[in-house]
Amino acid sequence: MRVDIWSDLVCPWCYVGWSRLRRALTGFTHQDELTVRWHSYELNPGLARGRSEPRPGTPGRRFRDLSAEEIARGEQRVADAARDEGLPYRADRHHGSTFDLHRLLHLATKAGRAAPTLDALHQAHFGAGRDIFDHAVAVDVATAAGLDPTDARRVLAGDAYTERVFTDQRAAHDLRITGVPYVLIDRSIVVSGARGSALFTRALDTAWARRPRTRAQSHAEVETAPAAAGVGGGAAPRPPSRSRPRARQPVR
Repeated sequence: MRVDIWSDLVCPWCYVGWSRLRRALTGFTHQDELTVRWHSYELNPGLARGRSEPRPGTPGRRFRDLSAEEIARGEQRVADAARDEGLPYRADRHHGSTFDLHRLLHLATKAGRAAPTLDALHQAHFGAGRDIFDHAVAVDVATAAGLDPTDARRVLAGDAYTERVFTDQRAAHDLRITGVPYVLIDRSIVVSGARGSALFTRALDTAWARRPRTRAQSHAEVETAPAAAGVGGGAAPRPPSRSRPRARQPVR
């Protein structure tokens, strides 16, 4: 059974949500029959690649309609949620385009090191406040997660996996994803946002129990249910593909 996850590497709720989802995956009875696939999503697709700046000067770009006090309260909520999960969380982080980091994660997927690489990037960004937008730092972090440093440098220096990122973004457009994390289980059940582990567990159990019926309905022409936003700031829409998405049931 497939578990497809759209997320952005510097999205704090994706950081928290992955911790909660992983706990559900670890306790799932049929975990050996799960395939987890990561998909690229940029919360700030218009940022210039190859540059970064300290985060305190940038939040208003995404939350133009929020006051500084509202932004601070939102930051405190996610910080509390991260610490409740036992995750390190620093406010003094860098901010920049995640496009190249998504390409690096596709390399990690090919090498069978997607989860360790994602964890390492999360820890470097949220836990240590390292500038993962600097290619030298990104290579160092990815190497520690088990990637070949030569391959990592080659990817970041070129345009490898660019089309994979675009493909993920087009799929997000087709699925009407406007916020992340967004989890699609067995192509039929949606969990949008950093929900609790109990809800993820229920969604996994429900998807598993419905698998025969889901396969029988794989070509059903059912209207797509819109996804609820997990965090603010969706990626700029890419041209939709011609394939019609399968029916999905949001879990609340």
